[in-house]
Amino acid sequence: MSTKITVCQFPEGVDHLESAWADLRKHTEAMGSDLVLLPEMPFAPWLSAFEEPDAARWKAAAEEHRQWLPRFAELGAAVVAGSHPIEEDGDFYNEAFIWTAEAGYQAVHRKRYLPNEEGFREARWYKAAPKHFEVVDSPVGKIGFLICTEIWFTEWAREYARQGIHFLLCPRATASSVEKWLVGGRAAAIMSGAWCLSSNRGGLDERGWDWAGGAWIVEPEDGEVHGVTGSSAPFITLEVDATAADRAKATYPRYVVE
Repeated sequence: MSTKITVCQFPEGVDHLESAWADLRKHTEAMGSDLVLLPEMPFAPWLSAFEEPDAARWKAAAEEHRQWLPRFAELGAAVVAGSHPIEEDGDFYNEAFIWTAEAGYQAVHRKRYLPNEEGFREARWYKAAPKHFEVVDSPVGKIGFLICTEIWFTEWAREYARQGIHFLLCPRATASSVEKWLVGGRAAAIMSGAWCLSSNRGGLDERGWDWAGGAWIVEPEDGEVHGVTGSSAPFITLEVDATAADRAKATYPRYVVE
């Protein structure tokens, strides 16, 4: 099953976003993308950079993300994926989703593992979700998520392998070494036996924070890196065989029984 998958590094800020979105739209149209992965909570300033949580800021960011949903159709892809800030019963969560023209927004997973350090006060800003790591069927195959920090909790990549995953999506908001994060992405691909895709913020934001970029595509059997974005090439599209993930699960180390 041939699938054209697209990852991106994306800026924040209204002016930068509009320009980047227009470029991404041109890219996906030219490439005929089937699956597009967006970064972690990409359509508002990175809230966890602020030391203390602010409910009004969170709700404003959630509304900004909702306003972008109708524009996903502009990308022309069967599936658009990423994560959004949401509110439920007075609690805030970071929710991974897939979007399709037929079904619209589908919640898939909420971030469980939250950092708490300068620039990333996520544990202060929103709630850690229950341990819910399950795949969702989509027009391009079985999809699961590890949102940013969750990449390092490798037991869930193994769990996804048991669920027959094809695409492991890792939306990120990271400013540290791309090489360090690629170690986690390659391990996640190998352990899950799935195509591991990650998109990230990239470049300077309005506060002068330098985001690392480095969106990637990693293959499922040996964790070979098939592409990494940079400032001169912020989008990558690759045509892949989703069933390579099925074949990978029959090989080492996926077949080893616990």
